Amino acid sequence: MTTAVNAPALPGTFTLGAARGSFELRQFFRNKEQVVFTFSLPAVLMILLGSILDGPTGQAGVSSGQLLAASMIGAGIVSTSFNSVGIGIAADREVGALKRLRGTPMPAASYFIGKMIMVLVTSVAQTVIMAAVAMLLFGLKLPADGEKWATLVWVMLLGVISSTLLGISISSLTRTANGTVAVVQLVYLVLQFISGVFVTPITHLPKIMVDIASFFPLKWICQGFRSVFLPEAAASQEMAGTWELPTVALVLGAWCVAGLVLARLTFRWTNEPR
Repeated sequence: MTTAVNAPALPGTFTLGAARGSFELRQFFRNKEQVVFTFSLPAVLMILLGSILDGPTGQAGVSSGQLLAASMIGAGIVSTSFNSVGIGIAADREVGALKRLRGTPMPAASYFIGKMIMVLVTSVAQTVIMAAVAMLLFGLKLPADGEKWATLVWVMLLGVISSTLLGISISSLTRTANGTVAVVQLVYLVLQFISGVFVTPITHLPKIMVDIASFFPLKWICQGFRSVFLPEAAASQEMAGTWELPTVALVLGAWCVAGLVLARLTFRWTNEPR
């Protein structure tokens, strides 16, 4: 008489996602060139543009350099999520790495979770670096109360999730990594200009540009970070004259949902037609 042996249960989606996130982080930090580029480029741009554009604004005690620095800290999150994820997935698909992963028990959701873990860790590191540079060079101040720290946390989380999912989605627009680089960088560059990252204060931009930017996460991520790092009076430099934090949460939350749907619909393990 034989006794049936139960097969061990496979790890759950979140367990596999955590394991994948650990692997993504090790892979990222082993690539020294990628680490240097990811962390240095936004900081260098902030230093250069801040030094050139720094000057008084309509709000006493708030300089253009501080507005730029606070915005670029937010934009740096989009760089480490939307840009890096979109380009990285396209490259993995092109060389067949995703095709090999498809042969494992790991579901697509676990792969997405792994990417988000990697992006969250790198985004926190980049925020610390850029905030330190901005404090030294432009007099930016850390949040002074618990409410602003809480705002920093939820804006970062919603920004990372929405931007990472959109990066996963845009990685499928082209069949080559070079094509994805061109698309991602063009979208990111245009959004930086019309979202008030490079032009400070944002009220100097034509209203139609800001209206277009308001459909996308970058404008709201940067606005959320300005509310964290700048005094309350600086809200007068916004288009609405306030930080609009409920709207920031609503738009970023909506993009998290929309990004998840888009990622599930568009994600491909290979470049082969479905």
